[in-house]
Amino acid sequence: MIFDELDLNPELLESINYMGFTETTPIQEKAIPVILAGKDLIGCAQTGTGKTAAYLLPIMNSITDNRPTHTHTLVLVPTRELAIQIDQQIQGLAYTLNITSLAVYGGGDGSDWDQEKNALSKGADIIVATPGRLISHLNLGYVKFTQLEVLVLDEADRMLDIGFYDDIMHIISFVPKRRQTLMFSATMPPRIRSMSKHIMNSPAEIALEMSKPVDGVIQAVYMLDDSQKIPLINSLLADNPDYTSILIFSSTKRKVSEIVRGLRSKNFIVEGISSDLEQKDRESTLLRFRSRRTRVLVATDVLSRGIDIKDINLVINFDTPSDAEDYVHRIGRTARAEATGVAITLVNRDDVYKIQRIEKLIGYEVYKAPLPAFIAETHGKKGSHSPRS
Repeated sequence: MIFDELDLNPELLESINYMGFTETTPIQEKAIPVILAGKDLIGCAQTGTGKTAAYLLPIMNSITDNRPTHTHTLVLVPTRELAIQIDQQIQGLAYTLNITSLAVYGGGDGSDWDQEKNALSKGADIIVATPGRLISHLNLGYVKFTQLEVLVLDEADRMLDIGFYDDIMHIISFVPKRRQTLMFSATMPPRIRSMSKHIMNSPAEIALEMSKPVDGVIQAVYMLDDSQKIPLINSLLADNPDYTSILIFSSTKRKVSEIVRGLRSKNFIVEGISSDLEQKDRESTLLRFRSRRTRVLVATDVLSRGIDIKDINLVINFDTPSDAEDYVHRIGRTARAEATGVAITLVNRDDVYKIQRIEKLIGYEVYKAPLPAFIAETHGKKGSHSPRS
């Protein structure tokens, strides 16, 4: 379906065309008419499928049509990176529409707080917020949500994983009972359904095919020992100079630093990002990676969902994800928007059961790539164990 077939106002359609979008994704095609009709909605679709625009476009359509003088929409998200990304997407789509938005998140300086206070007390069309930071403002009594029309919970499953259930319910106590509530999630655990019964009114449900990597991702697994991981990555980077945007996921902040040191020794432009960095430093690091000044970004799982970095050539799981669903989200960083990409997972002897669990979830075996001979010879042959041993 093309966007012109949807019941969106001409100003918004013009803005969409200006951004270069013509055809809807499946989640957009299904969700936008439901949201335009004013119904509550639970939307379940994996990362990279366009679900942010699936709710932003009908919300912005309503704002453009009605020009409210109060805060119209509150979007709750699990991380400050996602808050910033969504705010940037709003600003891009609203370039010609005079729609105001603000991202509310922790980690900034005093001027950020004052700007947030001003928007929350006087009103902005769309507020995108992390729960903890928003509650800090709510507790001071000046936040005006009495006329709020739409509440969005984005990455709802991740917010519950992080432990935001009580915070979310506390925030909801400040918003009108008569509202439209939209919940978007990459997975649908029982806690999502339980929460929906408390906060939603007969929601429609849209669930696209879940837990399958997108077709454009070429997947491979290397069976090896931990001592072989850095040499293998160095070899992959040297052998593929056309891979200009590479994302490596690590399970811990400590390993991020170790990986960065191991790759920098080969003169690759590498940076690491984790919660140890100040917010401004994290934003600068992401900007350098987006603009290709940094070739390799090593990250903890904070980036596995919700960060829109286009044209990533290669994703490497330095550690096999413990959660099989996380595997799909991590490798979904590449091959976005119908592009192609490569996803490689490094599996040591202790993690064999994890890759077996991943393969059970996605419904097929991932190709087991042979180690380069010089790595097996130089760093020992322990990496040759079978994935079924």
